Amino acid sequence: MKAKTLTPMGALHPILFFAGVYVVVLVFSVFICSALFYSCNSSPAKIGEDKNLPQEKTIVSNHSSGTSVSAVALR
Repeated sequence: MKAKTLTPMGALHPILFFAGVYVVVLVFSVFICSALFYSCNSSPAKIGEDKNLPQEKTIVSNHSSGTSVSAVALR
């Protein structure tokens, strides 16, 4: 009767699989931890600081004929 022997690649398959999973998890954890680090150490938004842009002023002029109206926006 012939004894069953495992090929070297077949015997290493579980070890290679878990090594591959470990590398993938390590890479993703670096990205997740760096994203959390940068989000926690970012400068806080200044609440209550109102940055108003200058409002546009509209000038409406009526001609003496009364039919044409033009509007001009000024900054």
